[in-house]
Amino acid sequence: MSAPVLIDIGSTNLDEYPCCGIKNSLHPGLLAKRCWLKTQFSLGLRAKILADPDGKPCGYIEYLPGENAWRGVSADGFMFIHCVWNHSKRHQRQGWGSAMLEACVRDAKEAGMNGVAALTREGPWSAGNSLFLANGFMLADSAPPDYELLVRKFRAKTADPAFSGGYDRKAARFGRGLTIIRSAQCPYIAKFAGEIAQTAEEEYHLKPKTVDLESSKDAQDAPTPYAVFAIVYNGRILADHQISRTRFRNIMKKVMR
Repeated sequence: MSAPVLIDIGSTNLDEYPCCGIKNSLHPGLLAKRCWLKTQFSLGLRAKILADPDGKPCGYIEYLPGENAWRGVSADGFMFIHCVWNHSKRHQRQGWGSAMLEACVRDAKEAGMNGVAALTREGPWSAGNSLFLANGFMLADSAPPDYELLVRKFRAKTADPAFSGGYDRKAARFGRGLTIIRSAQCPYIAKFAGEIAQTAEEEYHLKPKTVDLESSKDAQDAPTPYAVFAIVYNGRILADHQISRTRFRNIMKKVMR
């Protein structure tokens, strides 16, 4: 089989490709994501689409200098991977994920960085750890409930990146009521945030407060490691990643007893 091709995405060709599997050019999350990307390109973000031998997009990787990471981490000096994935199972176990990681590693070395770091978990909306462990990454830190911060260092004596921590304290500062924390880093967030806000008002008579993360510093100070989406109720985390309307209802049944 012919080797896949990595295509660098930038401001000049951003509109030529689907984003995160979204093909509808008018999708609100897609529009927000593209605006977000254009802002982040100037801060060192790199985005690459993996195209299969037929030229069809089949994978994606996004990374940037750790000081600008949109996750609840402290990773200055490291290249930080936001996301890496293949579109479907038929694209997996062919070495294509490793090819995307190696492209990131090369960029980090060329930039004189200390290594590459990534957040993983076995739950949804984050990569699992198997791809990283198979490519020389090691555990640097962990955070509840199942988050891992993995790192591939270029020099053994370099200090590890770490989770920013204090998540319970950060959640508590939102006080009473329902708060939806969102960002444009993932194009699917707009849909989930909108549905949950509507359901909260119509079914639970809760007027949610929406907090938009405007910068990587906001994200690094968010009340979860994933950072870019969360639901907080009375100062406690209800969801630390995007969830469906149905999942929100199931959570609220327990909360409102």
